[in-house]
Amino acid sequence: MTDSPAAATPYEVLGVSATASTDELRRAYRRLARETHPDLGGTPERFRQVQLAWELIGTPEDRARYDTGYRAVPRGAGAGDTPSGSSSWAPRPPRPRPESKPRARAYGHPGGQERVEFLDLMREWVGRGTDVEDLYDPALVRSAPAEIRRVLAKAVAEETTARIVSELGIAFTIWSNVAAGREPELDHIVLGPGGLFAINSEDWGAPVKLVKGELSGDGLRHGEEPARTLARSSRAFQKISRVPFTAQLIVVPDDALADAVSPIGRGRHSTAFVVRRSVLAHVLRGGLAGGAQAPGIDVFAIRAQIQQTAKFV
Repeated sequence: MTDSPAAATPYEVLGVSATASTDELRRAYRRLARETHPDLGGTPERFRQVQLAWELIGTPEDRARYDTGYRAVPRGAGAGDTPSGSSSWAPRPPRPRPESKPRARAYGHPGGQERVEFLDLMREWVGRGTDVEDLYDPALVRSAPAEIRRVLAKAVAEETTARIVSELGIAFTIWSNVAAGREPELDHIVLGPGGLFAINSEDWGAPVKLVKGELSGDGLRHGEEPARTLARSSRAFQKISRVPFTAQLIVVPDDALADAVSPIGRGRHSTAFVVRRSVLAHVLRGGLAGGAQAPGIDVFAIRAQIQQTAKFV
């Protein structure tokens, strides 16, 4: 189980409410342990998920720690009983820039739209006029409906991608939350020596895999098509800017993807990929083409063209 706000809570995994009695919790665990056991027709992944959920809330002591906001790490995982605090999910203050290392140029507000939506949804959920000291309190966030937690996870994912790009240096430029005509906005457009990239940052709180050119996983909504959505938005922005993208990237947490980089399309010339966060910097530096600069790219001309055409949402 991950520390993502979008991840299923132990209560959701066990199919009980957060107010379930100890007996109800125990009965739910025993039933699911039988149903999900690989020897009885279950899958190893689902069985392990049930076991991890039980480790987090199976005893009154563990349950109390989880409910009061301690980090969602099972016993024996080596993290200790450290409160997660709101710093994991609350907006981070900007860090001072060392004079010796200029950062990438950045435009737009990554995750800003989702932060506003999250706070509005949280205030509506807890009740307008209710005095809540910290809407990012881990215990409060974990008790919120999954759809609200998912909005927060999206904000954190976009902010994380922007921080990764910012560390790449002045040779890179990032535009965030860019309008794409009538299509959904692009989370980021990144320009550097390795090319021009259309990027969406995602965190569904669960593993994903590619099935027939589209992402699939328990965390996705019914009918959600992130790969096709990114492709449509990329084409729409290309028409607006008249600048072609080198590649389209969907960035996900490391534990959500089996491989570091997975091509979405078929064939050797696919330009759409799902990538782990930890390899994003390598990919943007030219990792998709063996480190070589994208052929024929004029960084200065492309930057000027995007500056003239990019609109933010």
